[in-house]
Amino acid sequence: MRDPRYDILFEPVAIGPLTAKNRFYQVPHCNGGGYRDPSAAAAMRGIKAQGGWGVIFTEQTEMHHTSEITPYIELRLWDDKDIPSLRKMSDKMKEHGALAGIQLAYSGINGPNLYTKEVPLAPTALPIRTFTNDPVQARALDKQDIRDLRRWFVNAAKRSKRAGFDLVCLYGAHGFGIFQHFLSRATNQRSDEYGGSLENRARFVNEVVSDIKDAVGDTMGITLRVSLDETIGALGFSNAEMRDFVEMNRDLPDLWDLAHGTWEDCSGPSRFKDEAAQHDLVKGIHDLTDKPIVGVGRFTSPDVMVKQIKSGTLDFIGCARPSIADPFLPKKIEQGRIEDIRECIGCNICVTGDMTMSISRCTQNPTFMEEWRKGWHPEIMNAKGDSSNVLVVGAGPAGLEAARALSERGYDVAIAEAGTELGGRVARESKLPGLSAWGRVKDYREYQISQKPNVETYFDSRLTAAEILEFGFENICLATGAAWRRDGVARQHVVPMAIDAATPLFTPDDLMDGKLPQGNVVIYDDDHYYMGGVLAELLRANGCDVTIITPSAYVSDWTNNTLEQASIHKKLAEMGVRIVLNRGVTEIAKGYVTSNCVYTDALEQYACDVVVMVTSKLENNTLFTELAARQDEWADAGIKSVKLIGDANAPGPIAWATYAGHRYARELDGEEIGDALPFRREIAELAAD
Repeated sequence: MRDPRYDILFEPVAIGPLTAKNRFYQVPHCNGGGYRDPSAAAAMRGIKAQGGWGVIFTEQTEMHHTSEITPYIELRLWDDKDIPSLRKMSDKMKEHGALAGIQLAYSGINGPNLYTKEVPLAPTALPIRTFTNDPVQARALDKQDIRDLRRWFVNAAKRSKRAGFDLVCLYGAHGFGIFQHFLSRATNQRSDEYGGSLENRARFVNEVVSDIKDAVGDTMGITLRVSLDETIGALGFSNAEMRDFVEMNRDLPDLWDLAHGTWEDCSGPSRFKDEAAQHDLVKGIHDLTDKPIVGVGRFTSPDVMVKQIKSGTLDFIGCARPSIADPFLPKKIEQGRIEDIRECIGCNICVTGDMTMSISRCTQNPTFMEEWRKGWHPEIMNAKGDSSNVLVVGAGPAGLEAARALSERGYDVAIAEAGTELGGRVARESKLPGLSAWGRVKDYREYQISQKPNVETYFDSRLTAAEILEFGFENICLATGAAWRRDGVARQHVVPMAIDAATPLFTPDDLMDGKLPQGNVVIYDDDHYYMGGVLAELLRANGCDVTIITPSAYVSDWTNNTLEQASIHKKLAEMGVRIVLNRGVTEIAKGYVTSNCVYTDALEQYACDVVVMVTSKLENNTLFTELAARQDEWADAGIKSVKLIGDANAPGPIAWATYAGHRYARELDGEEIGDALPFRREIAELAAD
């Protein structure tokens, strides 16, 4: 059972009039579901309750219609009609003894109100700050507006109580909350009693907390999420001023929820942020208050968690991404099953669900947000079907997840890997700069498979269709991966581009094989995710002169969705990588590439010795094609099914591959549903005319 070293993590801790059963605190996090998918979001939080979390919070909940962040999909508590869906969530949160918390947000200068068409309100009249730079300005709150806003918060707190929540979190961090907007001189330039001195800038939050305590404080705990450091310069709410604020208001909330500056600062990926990265910003704050403190830092190690508590830095271990990767993290520590924890890899693919207004994914946990939609449980597989065995060809992320999940269902599984190690692309990519944590995708599944007597692994096993037909397996799962293209086909070019055969040309696969070029290198990035930037870093560190050319307006454009684009650009620029934006490549010749402006088509040449092509991938689906051509032989060979999954079917991020592997394992021997929708969804009710 539990290692005594971790007993401290399971001590109860008071939060105002309530007591959390342990120190595991799921801080507010988005999920791409929000008001659109309330049952899916509720079931996801309910799974965390099963997993042993002592405190579970909603995501950002818009508490009034005058401040909303369309197109992003969060929860809403605009009026009483929102209570039933939130009540369903709080009920799920509390089923196993956790405290249920709701984060109330008034977005102020971050709320463009594109849906409600209301005029945004903020402490000072300034342009709205959004990810999409909406051409909207906020009006400065007058005294009546402030009184109204105080009343709206009280109304929201009362509705939260009626919705069954135990805790209210007032959002004032990441630049997203009205309380931070009042506290920061960058967004509060008022000259009345709500501006100027720190005491004045703190007046509004003091008033709101006092109002809510009077209304519901006898039965609900009030937490305040505040920025540790805005990191925006002299006018920003600095770590020093934040400490002054805590000391001046040491007993203000029932708990201090401390989060670093911007969302990018707070939830930066493992490529740029280590575990417990915010320790120095939090250290010593407990000397300024007797109230409990929760902080975050992508905590995955129970030893690091214990150190945070014993050092007096934190009272609660705040987790968002680690609670997504493994909702049962607390229970596994409690049961002495540390090795079974699916550790967060910090890839931030979960964040992309929020940024793209879609249902979130997790690379490590394919069941995330599918708990209600598909009935998937992260720790429980469905019963085995009629067949007995499966041959999984390929041991990349899709094949490994398929094998792991199939073995949990009770199938006998054989893994045939053409190479000499497990992991496929994960094993290779985790050796690139900054991506070592991604190796946890392989490590977790490799360990789980090693514990299963019904899984056999065979290396150096590049199979043919004829061999597979002879083996006698009932089900064939082909997870044979993909390879980077060498011909430039991607978004700019839909047919192969002009390439001089005399020009040394490399792909990401070549570099991951250890074939590193020398000299002046041009990287043509028409992929737009992390690979182009990572390879630029690798080659620059290896002594190359590097130019990265991309048709996008950003280097590694899609990483805007993973909160790392700015960090990538900054690092490459500081390393001396030449970054060329808004330009494609039309020709690769000996000694140079010809580049075109994506707007004017004006041409320009860039000298180079070598070109690295980061464009798209070709599926390794030859084996599937050969087996499909011999389908009339399947029955005699005892084959019931042949399925192509993962990158071999359609290349995508690693999370897409683990999802494909898990889905294959769940659905094997399942009932044919034809054209029916393969998941549940909720549809808005028509209002009466």
